[in-house]
Amino acid sequence: MTAEQIVLVGGLWLDASAWDGVVSELEGAVPVSLPVQPGATLDDQVNAVLAVVDAAPGKSVVVGHSAACSLAWIVADRRPDRVAKVVLIGGFPNADGEAYAAFFPIVDGVMAFPGWEPFEGADSADLDDAARRAFEAAAVPVPAGVAQGVVRLTDERRYDVPVTLICPEFTPAQAREWIAAGDLPELARAKHLELVDIDSGHWPMLTRPAELAALL
Repeated sequence: MTAEQIVLVGGLWLDASAWDGVVSELEGAVPVSLPVQPGATLDDQVNAVLAVVDAAPGKSVVVGHSAACSLAWIVADRRPDRVAKVVLIGGFPNADGEAYAAFFPIVDGVMAFPGWEPFEGADSADLDDAARRAFEAAAVPVPAGVAQGVVRLTDERRYDVPVTLICPEFTPAQAREWIAAGDLPELARAKHLELVDIDSGHWPMLTRPAELAALL
């Protein structure tokens, strides 16, 4: 099977429309609408991506952004024979048994966008005021069952799947240091790992869509 489609999975608070600029530049790109209704779980989101992968006649390149790097990696673990490559943008896959994305407080069953203070600096330097307002207006609260879900990895064939790490607000050199220090155990065991730089903040699909599409 050859790679037939590029499956795009957005990080926290993003819906599928975050990929519009990339999709317009990239043939065969399929942005996934992740379940975010009250009570949705990490398994629900994994299953939504698996459904897209399973529906393709060939293999898929699965692209995960930020926290969804773990989601893309779970999909590779579940379907190592159907994932041609995993592309990670601005994030790293969590190890088995770790929480998916328990970064901010859960209030009324959801983890809302916390505002820009946690992302000041390199993360958001390329987002102007209008872009920030648009992000906030479109931000989708993350259900507790997703944020607090536990990553489960069971098939070591995932390490055979080629991985490309796109480095936006950090450099490939920094990522190599983190891998060498033991901070990124899943990437340390990947047998085919490529590191690629992109000059952007944490959300290159919003600020550098054409450049990101070219890398994909």
